[in-house]
Amino acid sequence: MKVSLIVNKDKARAVEAAEHAAKELRSLGVELFTCADCPIEGTTVTDTAEEAIRACDIAVTVGGDGTIIHHAKYAALYDKPLLGINLGRVGFVANIEPDELDELKKLVSGDYRIQRRMLLDITVDKDGEERRFTAVNEAVLHRDSLSNMVDISVELNDERIISYRADGMILSTPTGSTAYSFSAGGPVIEPDMRCILLTPVCPHALSSRQVVFSENSVLTARVHPASTLKCYMTVDGQNYIPISSDDKITVKRSPMELQLIILKEKNFYTLLSEKLKEF
Repeated sequence: MKVSLIVNKDKARAVEAAEHAAKELRSLGVELFTCADCPIEGTTVTDTAEEAIRACDIAVTVGGDGTIIHHAKYAALYDKPLLGINLGRVGFVANIEPDELDELKKLVSGDYRIQRRMLLDITVDKDGEERRFTAVNEAVLHRDSLSNMVDISVELNDERIISYRADGMILSTPTGSTAYSFSAGGPVIEPDMRCILLTPVCPHALSSRQVVFSENSVLTARVHPASTLKCYMTVDGQNYIPISSDDKITVKRSPMELQLIILKEKNFYTLLSEKLKEF
């Protein structure tokens, strides 16, 4: 078995936890890969995390949920199951903690479950060119920090259905329902459901509400009215795309899925309560 260890070296104790994980996996006869950004002794080192994930059978991240989200696209692209070891503050997506590394033996025995998470395809049609992105959590359309509120129209399957005047709008997966959408007042959705969640950010209206669309929905968003309005889109907090009124943003379910490895079964709502009680 080949396993990649992708380590967020900026997280406290992440390198130490990765070294312990590597020792545990090597004792089970596992061949290990790490990337040049954070190499671990006794592993094959690749130039990038993408190369390490492509070379493995299973990808393991050591960090917070952000570490998982950042590398999940590669795991989905190469159809690799992914396990998260949590070193972050919350850890909704990661499955085990650093004191649970003995659970790694289940990777070799096959005593684990795969949970499939829906992803979003994001297309920005800008000046006749299309830019494509994949979202694990969400795509966020938002105003510049110094701009006025933005007017946003939304179409469902080419029919206009909603208009918002707000600071922005979030289109998220069920996984992303506990991320920015949650902070903006959106509902919690079980992560293995199939739907698209729309959450306005600070809408200037009494009647503005969140909307949950089916997994087969194709949503299109535009900003109005002036192309000089400073507006941007971010995808999982990693991309920063200027948006004008001439641009069209299309959001739909991705044909790819994120395969998360579940070594320890945990009730989602119990986990939610435990993770958020300190905030």
